[in-house]
Amino acid sequence: MSKSICVYCSSRNVVDPAFFALSEAMGEAIAKRAGTLVYGGGAVGLMGAVARAVHKANGRVVGVIPESMLSHEVAYHDADELVVTETMRQRKLIMEQRADAFVTLPGGFGTLEELFEIMTHRQLGYHDKPVVILNADGFYDPLITLFEHLYDHKFARESTRDTFHIVPTVDAVFEVLGC
Repeated sequence: MSKSICVYCSSRNVVDPAFFALSEAMGEAIAKRAGTLVYGGGAVGLMGAVARAVHKANGRVVGVIPESMLSHEVAYHDADELVVTETMRQRKLIMEQRADAFVTLPGGFGTLEELFEIMTHRQLGYHDKPVVILNADGFYDPLITLFEHLYDHKFARESTRDTFHIVPTVDAVFEVLGC
């Protein structure tokens, strides 16, 4: 059965080349193991690397980008489907609706904002789709430390630990997703 995997990640081109390799490995795995990438529609940074790798491995790419970001992010016009929205909120809603699961690769504030929103929606019961954080080479270790701080000080319920997964490799992502 084909699945749509939403990927949140950086749109910056200046990050360590190892993150591009990770993104390419994720894109190839999505194409071979799930079938479809749903993502923010950019052709640059890790976003572009994931999309190109999905296509290279004969997968399907669905990009969702706000009209105002078309020039900023240099949209991936080779996407099989490029959905242009009026706002970022619409972008995130469409990505959530079109995805069967969510995977977060390394990224900055925008990536974290998308991750936190989808995690919160899962905790509140708005969806029951898997949420996976790919903590390759310990990139998200500081965030995981913050999560533990929240649990330690009772700002997060222990039960929310079951609403997301933290894994170290691309293969482990797909073990969680069952594909």
